Amino acid sequence: MGSESEILVLPCLDFGKGGMTLEAGSEEWKEMSMKVREACESYGCFILKYDDMSIKGVREFIFKDLKPLFELPEETKQKHKHSTPFNSYTNMTLGNLSYQTFGINQVTIDNFTNIMWPQGNPSFCEALKGMSLKMSEINSYLLKMIMEGYGPQHSVDLESMKCGTYVRFNKYIVSGNGGDEKAKRFAHTDRNSLTILCDNGVQALQVLSKTGKWIEVNIPQDGFVVIIGDALKAWSNGRLHSPTHKVEMSGDRYSFGVFTAPNSEVMIEPRELVDDKLYPLRYRAFDYGKFMSYCTSNITPDAVDVFAGI
Repeated sequence: MGSESEILVLPCLDFGKGGMTLEAGSEEWKEMSMKVREACESYGCFILKYDDMSIKGVREFIFKDLKPLFELPEETKQKHKHSTPFNSYTNMTLGNLSYQTFGINQVTIDNFTNIMWPQGNPSFCEALKGMSLKMSEINSYLLKMIMEGYGPQHSVDLESMKCGTYVRFNKYIVSGNGGDEKAKRFAHTDRNSLTILCDNGVQALQVLSKTGKWIEVNIPQDGFVVIIGDALKAWSNGRLHSPTHKVEMSGDRYSFGVFTAPNSEVMIEPRELVDDKLYPLRYRAFDYGKFMSYCTSNITPDAVDVFAGI
């Protein structure tokens, strides 16, 4: 994908063999927690393998239905609106890349499917509910590992960092002569706490390493990519890395993600994760809702540093 990118294998953690049933506090739990935290500090993301047949079937079903969803009339898709940022339908063109996305609050899945398919589509609705619920559980499990890895006292912060969950469907279409020209979506960081993402097999995701190199991320069929967001980066006083990432591709691509985030009124602050010598204070306390409002009109990969950096 060009001379600026390099192929670097991200950590791949296999949760398929009892990983999601480890007892908190056990030696196995501590060992896996350390691997998760190290990956999130070093790369800000990692590949999570979870070869669960029930998830595999639902995942395949959802991707099969994404194409007809995005092919619905534009006036139908535009009816999906929500007051919360990034929870509506968006259609934009960035260079030679057309980008459509649905942000769906987890509690409004029934309403979303009824708007898109007034005649009903119960199978898609149930599949979406099941997949989003399972991925939300995985998000919560990983957050617990990450946050309690800095000390059991941070279990108090856990609930505030995962009190909101929403789903996002993405469709990327390359325009241009012959469809061979690569398309890029602007580089950005996720603003939330934690993201779990999968795609339809069209490899296009790249993340920016701490050394300034773009890393190609290949998501396996039985896996997901887990990405740290700005809220968790600020909460950890910058110990956790929120990686800049982008899409660069030469073919149509669909992706599906579940985003876990604080509620708008939650205050993000490093608290005990400040050490004057090793980890001096990097972020002032800030209101997450105000940060999200800022992000809707300020598209920059270092938004949290500009908004709350010291």
